[in-house]
Amino acid sequence: MNTLFDKIWDRHVVQQVDDGPTQLYIDRLYCHEVTSPQAFDGLRTRGLKCFRPQQIFCMPDHNTPTHDQDKPIEDPISKKQVDALAKNAADFGLTHYGMMDKSNGIIHVVGPEKGLSLPGMTIVCGDSHTSTHGAMGAVAFGIGTSEVEMVLASQCILQQKPKSMRISINGQLQKGVTAKDIALYLMSKLTTSGATGYFVEYAGDAITALSMEGRLTLCNLSIEMGARGGFIAPDETTFAYIKGREYAPKGEDWDKAIAYWKTLKSGDDAVFDKELSFKAEDIEPRITYGTNPGMGIGITESIPEEGERSKEEGERSKEEGDRSKEKALRYMGFKPGQKLLGTKVDYVFLGACTNGRIEDFRAFASIVQGRQKAKDVIAWLVPGSWAVDRQIRQEGLDKTLEAAGFEIRQPGCSACLAMNDDKIPAGKLAVSTSNRNFEGRQGPGARTILASPLTAAAAAITGVITDPRELL
Repeated sequence: MNTLFDKIWDRHVVQQVDDGPTQLYIDRLYCHEVTSPQAFDGLRTRGLKCFRPQQIFCMPDHNTPTHDQDKPIEDPISKKQVDALAKNAADFGLTHYGMMDKSNGIIHVVGPEKGLSLPGMTIVCGDSHTSTHGAMGAVAFGIGTSEVEMVLASQCILQQKPKSMRISINGQLQKGVTAKDIALYLMSKLTTSGATGYFVEYAGDAITALSMEGRLTLCNLSIEMGARGGFIAPDETTFAYIKGREYAPKGEDWDKAIAYWKTLKSGDDAVFDKELSFKAEDIEPRITYGTNPGMGIGITESIPEEGERSKEEGERSKEEGDRSKEKALRYMGFKPGQKLLGTKVDYVFLGACTNGRIEDFRAFASIVQGRQKAKDVIAWLVPGSWAVDRQIRQEGLDKTLEAAGFEIRQPGCSACLAMNDDKIPAGKLAVSTSNRNFEGRQGPGARTILASPLTAAAAAITGVITDPRELL
């Protein structure tokens, strides 16, 4: 029997090019300001319109400041990008959620929360973390700017079909272990290239026990293992999350959708190109120590010693692996064998398309409640959307956070990447809930440790890297 990936893929095949790629129909295209300008210019050059404008949704997120969004953007490059998206959306008749629009936010947060991302869909965006939408039971993946133009013009894309991989995690997660920790654990085991060429289906009782928000976090990080994307079969958790959302099917259409969505699962006899299995009990809160997301350890562990073949070295030669690890540790200012518990922290960032949802703010607030932010830590708490911001205030989380010395910024990608004002200064150490810790990712010379919202909150309160289980 076919895998779930086969079922969705095959349903969207328009034609198979002989000895070439598949022409695949795309249900939803998301556009942000960074990767779309040249695609729209390409349409203008060729005198083309968008083929199915109702399937395309645009919003700025990467370049948006997280303060004073009601005023003109000060950075000229950011302003140009954001203004260009607004003009392109208007010129081509596309739905556009601009800054200060109540529907604006990070595109990968807004899509699911508005019911735009649905089970069985094919979803693309000019952004690698489009894999996030796989949590809805969709085939979702990032594409390049020339491919964005292709989808704008034809609502189709040319793609080679990836191989299939199933990663099963069974058992019960320990206290204080989140979906972010699962993802960081898998990256350390598979390496940042271990899933290259594959589309990953996550399965097992530890996965089905995750909330939708946890699933969105896990699928978001699939790309960091090298996967083309990652997804989870839709179930009652998915259906409950979608029901009643703005773009969700209604009435009879809802009943028909549910009937179809319930067929979206891999059969008991489905054959995958690769299968991996892990135990939930083996995972503790995780942190990274290097300059790729696969260079990670359990929070109580030590950085691997020199000469120790760490997992993230993959198939590289020992010499190449040692050089890479040595360079990363030199950049981070750490040493082999060092424990990171107790290391002083300068910045804490809660947000990004990885951990900018309401559940992430609830988790952060659960640690800081009744405590005070460490005075020498700068903390940026950035909702993933205006809808998340509204929910934070409805639930009174803003009061809890403010009482502990934190302020909530306005929605955007923020300190995930150095494309807006929220940059970590050179040499400073940030504990971040975002998805990448590359050199300079959060600002030139910035040093990034990836962690869950619980671990980030623990660092913000104590001023040092702390096991969040001690504060739960």
